[in-house]
Parts: sequence; C-alpha cells; structure tokens
Amino acid sequence: MLDVERGDAEDDHEHRMRIMIHLHLTRFLRFLLDRKDRLSMAVGLEVRVPFCDHRLVEYVYNAPWSFKHHDGREKSLLRSAVKDVLPESVAWRVKSPYPSTQDPYYVRQLQAQAEELLSDRGHGVFELVDREWLREVTGREPAAVDRVTRLGLERALDFGVWLDLYRPDLTLS
Repeated sequence: MLDVERGDAEDDHEHRMRIMIHLHLTRFLRFLLDRKDRLSMAVGLEVRVPFCDHRLVEYVYNAPWSFKHHDGREKSLLRSAVKDVLPESVAWRVKSPYPSTQDPYYVRQLQAQAEELLSDRGHGVFELVDREWLREVTGREPAAVDRVTRLGLERALDFGVWLDLYRPDLTLS
C-alpha cells in the first residue's frame, strides 16, 4: 500500500480519498499533462493548465474531502470558490471526462482493433484478458458499450500493444 500520511482527525473514508487523489496526481495526471503537451505542441499551440499550479494543488490536496465534495458533486470546492466570478452555466456545468469521447465511431474503431487482436490466436494478451469477454464486447452495437466496458476494451488493447512492444516474460500464478 502507498505510504500516504493520514491527516489530522482524518477518518478511514477521508484517508482513502487522500490515497485516491495521491494516485491520481502521481500516476494519471502526469499521463494527461504529457498528452496535453504532445498534442498541443504538435500543432504549435501553447496550452496552460492553471489549476495544476503546484501551490494550488498542494493546498487542495490537504483540504478535507468533505470540503472538496461538500454538496455531493465533483469539484465542489472549486465550484463554490468561483461561483461569484463565473457565469452560473460555467461554474455548475457537468464535468466533461477528458480524454473520454462518447462518439460510437470511437468505440467501433476499438472493436475493430479488438477483432484484429482476436484473430491472433497465440497472442499473449489472452493470458491477461478473457478472450470470450473480448469477443462478446466486439459483437455489441457501439452505442450499447457502456463507459466501464469501453475502458476495459481500451485496457485490453493497451496490454496487447505493451506486450508487442516490450515482449516481457510474464509469470502468472
């Protein structure tokens, strides 16, 4: 388990949320910022991420989860802080899950890649991914593939590419 310090008077739920935020900041956010840099620089665009200023991130990281989620919505602390400076339609709009897309065409392309992977009977990815599950998902209508299933499909394809690129020796028990 991660060695994430427990805050003063932090209960188990608050500590679990601190661990999740720590994982997000140290794992996923780096990936997103790297992707943002590569995509924007590929077209000569300078993109700023003002809410990633280290002072703000450190401050918010140490705020209790109950402040960050006080009304049951994501980003409650931020929304409350900007409600007097931003139009209501902006401050309270539904969060858009970057880098996610809702386009069924995207899912169809994932399914096509999965079908190609399924055609390779000896691919090592099937030591990690259930072949029948992947076959079933590729047969669904793209609009019927929910977000969690799509994420699983993306991860299965990521594993396949990773195995092809690095050719690791896997020892599964």
